[in-house]
Amino acid sequence: AREVDEGIYLHAGPEIGVASTKAFTCQITALILLSTYLQQNRGDCFIDLNFLGQLQALPSQLQEVLGQSEKIKNIAQIIKTSTNALFLGRGTNYPVALEGALKLKECSYIHAEGYPAAEMKHGPIALIDENMPVIFLATKDETYEKVLSNMQEVKARKGKIFAIVNHGDELARKLADEVIEVPLASDLLSPIINVIPLQLLAYYVAIGKGINVDRPRNLAKSVTVE
Repeated sequence: AREVDEGIYLHAGPEIGVASTKAFTCQITALILLSTYLQQNRGDCFIDLNFLGQLQALPSQLQEVLGQSEKIKNIAQIIKTSTNALFLGRGTNYPVALEGALKLKECSYIHAEGYPAAEMKHGPIALIDENMPVIFLATKDETYEKVLSNMQEVKARKGKIFAIVNHGDELARKLADEVIEVPLASDLLSPIINVIPLQLLAYYVAIGKGINVDRPRNLAKSVTVE
């Protein structure tokens, strides 16, 4: 930060845990705010007031997701006995799948892989059996129908499906063994909401295995050597 001309500070407060979570969420938010600001300063761009309203609604929506902690804790009890896990998402939810896999890997020492759901047939599908938990980002966006198709393929191979879905989504619920419901949001904002259950899942799996979630082995808060 001392080297740059201008910086954007997250103002998220200190984070003690090595597996940084709120930094991920705040960085996405900061970049969205920056892009919205740049858009506002272009005379040929229309500012979507509905989008700004969704931004303002994020804190209450995140609080609603945090209220699902008991459900996530129960799912964690199932996943903690696994040796592998697969996280699948499309579009803006693919990076969320990567973050979910990374946090589970870091905190619980379970091998986890984040993968584009569209590429599932190019490798990961070979790993799927009744012992493989597959966590889907299946919230409603332009890729929703294709994600449902991916879920059907996993179900046909007896994989255990855990899905992040929007409230009242009966189609995804029928395909999944367990669902975590989150509020509906735009494609740009849904990653901020959808990542919270995955971070909580990693937390509860680690706690269930008796691991110090703030200090994963072999990891440090900052890397000081190249």
